[in-house]
Amino acid sequence: MNTQITRAMILAAGLGTRMRPLTLTRPKPLIEVAGQSLLAHNLSLLRKANIKTAIVNAHYFADQIRDFVAKIDQPQIILSDETESLLDSGGGIKKALPHLGRDSFFVLNADSFWIDGPRSNLTRLAEAWKPDLMDGLLLMASGHQVTGYEGLGDFIMDADGRLTRRPERHVAPFVYAGVGLIKPSLFDNTPDGPFSLNLLFNRAIATGRLFGLRLDGEWLHVGTPESILAAEDRIAKSMS
Repeated sequence: MNTQITRAMILAAGLGTRMRPLTLTRPKPLIEVAGQSLLAHNLSLLRKANIKTAIVNAHYFADQIRDFVAKIDQPQIILSDETESLLDSGGGIKKALPHLGRDSFFVLNADSFWIDGPRSNLTRLAEAWKPDLMDGLLLMASGHQVTGYEGLGDFIMDADGRLTRRPERHVAPFVYAGVGLIKPSLFDNTPDGPFSLNLLFNRAIATGRLFGLRLDGEWLHVGTPESILAAEDRIAKSMS
């Protein structure tokens, strides 16, 4: 694994509106799947890949996120407080950049996770990372590797792994599995306040510097209360 990649950002500040009524009393990252919260599943994946520091942002029920991460020993957790203003994915990461440092880092969506194959997918991403060629490297799942997702896909990936967006009214073979490696320099000349990480993905696509790596395992998208049962069933099958 690339020894420079020691930090990760977990995006945990969203409102979780599609997960209501479960999110009326708690933030979505603390919804439990198979006996562990979504946030705990993500932290477990980071530990497996020997990530030393994780920055976790919080806005909705931020006190519950704060209490949860205070009990975590590994990785070291730094809370990025967004209680005053929800900054969206890109703005949230930009606010946390002083904690993330100058080296490339992982970014994870707290509302999904994955079942690894024989090796950690985070380790595979780090090994495939070529900062001279790439500004971003995203984990890609194909249709048969996905539980809880019914969309049209996100990206087309060429033979070299270079990504382009799904054309409108078309179906794309790959969906973004909610985790990637990105450079902090992608945030140069970005807006103050809220903006989406998609702005940076599109910039990297325009310069031919956004790449994908196919997931080895299965991606679990937990977007609604109904999707919890499907994810738990898939986890149970993977352990049998």
